[in-house]
Amino acid sequence: MEKRIELEKRGRNPSMIKELNLDNCRSTSIVGLTDEFVNLESLSLINVGLISLKGFPKLPNLKKLELSDNRIFGGLDWLHGSPKLTHLNLSGNKLKDIETLKPLQIFKNLKNLDLFNCEVTGVDNYREEVFGLISSLKFLDGYDRDDKEAEDSEVDDDDGNDDDDEDENDAHEDGDSDDEDEEEGEDEQDDDEANADEEDEDDLDDDDADEEEDSEENEFNAELDEVDDAELESPRGQKRKRDGDDGDED
Repeated sequence: MEKRIELEKRGRNPSMIKELNLDNCRSTSIVGLTDEFVNLESLSLINVGLISLKGFPKLPNLKKLELSDNRIFGGLDWLHGSPKLTHLNLSGNKLKDIETLKPLQIFKNLKNLDLFNCEVTGVDNYREEVFGLISSLKFLDGYDRDDKEAEDSEVDDDDGNDDDDEDENDAHEDGDSDDEDEEEGEDEQDDDEANADEEDEDDLDDDDADEEEDSEENEFNAELDEVDDAELESPRGQKRKRDGDDGDED
């Protein structure tokens, strides 16, 4: 099992691994699987040859555990270090009575349990006993409390719930971000409009100034014209006067 674990790690840090498949690696006990796999969510140990779960590590984020086709006869309390379990497959093991299942009653998130082909399934009122033991249980051996067969989508729904919640939170955060972007866009638009208004006012001021300058220039030109006219009229007056003087002399 240790060699198989090393192969499956592929050089990765155990804390980075979320899924681990150790099917058919052949071992009678848990060896090499440690508490370092703190983020492991799915673990498969099908047909390994396990007779006991002794030494099963604490995997606080483990949700799905496949232990089918082994020879486990008890010791399910070793799984208590994985309180988030939602799916547990123990089919094809050596579990004989309800008493051996009692350690499972502490799991508050366990929705799917498979004990198919275990001796315990032959116990009187087996289904009623197990559903009564594990209050959170929705499906036992692929059927609900009313003996209605679970569809694959229903079985998988529980796996997707946490992901859906995370997606909703991300979408909400994205929505908040979009709102902030819209507000920033509106602020920028207001700033642009304000700047445009200021530019229009400046243009109007410039136009007014130009008009004033034109008016002043016109007035100045008019004054120049008056001066020119005065200068022109003065010599003509003097000439007429001199002509008059000459006449008197004659």
